[in-house]
Amino acid sequence: MAIDEDALLAEQVAYYRARAPEYDRVYAEREDLRELVTVIDDLPIAGDVLELACGTGQWTGALAVRARSVTAVDASPEVLDIARERVTSSHVRFDRADVFRWRPPRRYDTVFFAFFLSHVPPSRLGDFWDIVAAALAPHGKAVFIDEGPTAAVREEVAADVRRLDDGSQYRIVKVLHDPGELTGELAALGWSAEIRPREEFIIGVAEPRSVPAAQRAQSFR
Repeated sequence: MAIDEDALLAEQVAYYRARAPEYDRVYAEREDLRELVTVIDDLPIAGDVLELACGTGQWTGALAVRARSVTAVDASPEVLDIARERVTSSHVRFDRADVFRWRPPRRYDTVFFAFFLSHVPPSRLGDFWDIVAAALAPHGKAVFIDEGPTAAVREEVAADVRRLDDGSQYRIVKVLHDPGELTGELAALGWSAEIRPREEFIIGVAEPRSVPAAQRAQSFR
């Protein structure tokens, strides 16, 4: 039976709203995730930054150190409340927005998203990257981090079931990307991307293919 993507994405938002009090536990329990946040120092984060699906702000503070300004958006008001308490920098702004239904009101030098690309249904990958492109200023870069290709799922839509402490269950989209395959998919969508593995994660920098090759070479320091 075909999966109703709209219903699945709505359930995904409901899951992260309900999970807000439990969200930070994984960072407390996993040293590799805490160390992963430090890779921002080696990535082309600069200027005015848009963070998509910011969650509880685990990455937002590190972005703020590198940025002139940060606009962090998420569909869950519950996680945004936590993020606002965690990150109080005067040049960080938090907004509620469903990325799949949202259009950026302005352009940014950097668009960043951590552990969100794997929650994008494959059928909406092109639409998602169109949103990213619409948010980028000329010569801007998209920077992303996600889980790596271990047991990568290559289905039309992958619905993973997650359980919370209270026993409630939710379906979410979970599609893990192989770096080489994702590079090719982005190329077909008009992007030039450098995606590298880091242990069980992937780190990527992408920009529209019209950017000169000399500038693309500076994606990773």
